[in-house]
Amino acid sequence: MKILSFVFIFTIGLSFQISNAQTTISDPEIKKMVSEVSATNMEATINKLVSFGTRHTLSDTKSNTRGIGAAQRWVKAEFDKYALASNGRLTVKIDYFTVKADGKRIVTDSQLGNVMATLKGTDPTDDRVLIISGHLDSRATDVMNTTIDAPGANDDGSGVAALMEISRIMCRREFPFTIIFVAVVGEEQGLYGAKHLADQAKTENWNIVAMLNNDMIGNSLSNGTGLRDNINVRVFSETIPYLETEAEAKIRKATNRENDSPSRQLARYIKSTTNQYVDQLNIQLVYRNDRFLRGGDHTPFSQNGFTAVRLCEMNENYNHQHQDVRFENGTQYGDLPEFMDFEYMRKVTCANLASLSNLGWAPKAPTNVGIKINELTNFSDLVWTAPEGKKVYGYNVLIRETSSSHWEKTVFVKNTTATIPYSKDNYFFAIQSIDDLGHASLPVFPIPMK
Repeated sequence: MKILSFVFIFTIGLSFQISNAQTTISDPEIKKMVSEVSATNMEATINKLVSFGTRHTLSDTKSNTRGIGAAQRWVKAEFDKYALASNGRLTVKIDYFTVKADGKRIVTDSQLGNVMATLKGTDPTDDRVLIISGHLDSRATDVMNTTIDAPGANDDGSGVAALMEISRIMCRREFPFTIIFVAVVGEEQGLYGAKHLADQAKTENWNIVAMLNNDMIGNSLSNGTGLRDNINVRVFSETIPYLETEAEAKIRKATNRENDSPSRQLARYIKSTTNQYVDQLNIQLVYRNDRFLRGGDHTPFSQNGFTAVRLCEMNENYNHQHQDVRFENGTQYGDLPEFMDFEYMRKVTCANLASLSNLGWAPKAPTNVGIKINELTNFSDLVWTAPEGKKVYGYNVLIRETSSSHWEKTVFVKNTTATIPYSKDNYFFAIQSIDDLGHASLPVFPIPMK
């Protein structure tokens, strides 16, 4: 158990337990799961994916040794092996769908397929869903060349290997609600696999709590600068939600909550959970949806109103990204396994695993979270409604200065109200539910009320 120091503040009959971390209890089972993540396993997975020569979305689907079809069937077969330890809860399929020619990167109507492993929850009354993704397809310099070697070791064999390793570990445990591990296709051609899944989730009204997209998490060396960074990993999150309603925009402007979108709360959650469970890894919060000139599979989910983020290595090496495999002017080009840092990748995978597990065992988030603004005071009055479902042990009131990027203090309370000696003019707040093992829901930003 992680022990943190506490400061007790007594003011006018009120007492608070304040810590400088988002959660104060570590679950030994999550620690055990994190310890089971194997860099060796993931290296073997990436070597196998590379052995298919190319995994271009529009490459061969019939061969058993080369092309996207062979890769899809192999990933499904590996998921099927993991399912044997799940007591029938992990089910696997290749979800085929057709995309129309777009006059850009899809030249003819094509059948594509996402490889999905769904870990069914044990509580039939809990409809929440967690999703973790990586993209199975690869490319070389010419995005339309479907036959040339495109090993795709890091982009995005790393994301696929990570979600496979996480599914192998998580499917041996029981979680109350559904977790989906998906290797999508069509990313390099226009995010088609992710869009298909996100559109389906929207149409079928899935209750997606969080979507974690891992795209390039296995390189630590930056070309050009020569910097190596195996300590930091970026988490990208949108500022203003794509599907913000007029009423939500009005509240955002009234509270100046531009930095507190649901996706940004998820990013902070990953940071705090990583600090708690993963050694020698720091989450760098990047306050934009993605990088310039490129996109990721979290974006179709954001565009459909879901909470989604992208995890990506701190330094990118463009000699080994979207390049034909070649040796030129003394430099080896191509996305090959020998240029990856598997220990770094292991740590990023652990961050994903800890975050998914913590959310997977957490109670639902509180509802009707509000902050009273009916009087001038140097205290802040917060109120909320207890969530349905799993019993809540208590609540964390998260606190940070308005200029801070992450939560700085935590007030733990047992009730559904809190009056704390921090002015609402000077601080931002959020409320999260926790259970007796410290599993915490995503934070909820309060709405002004009188």
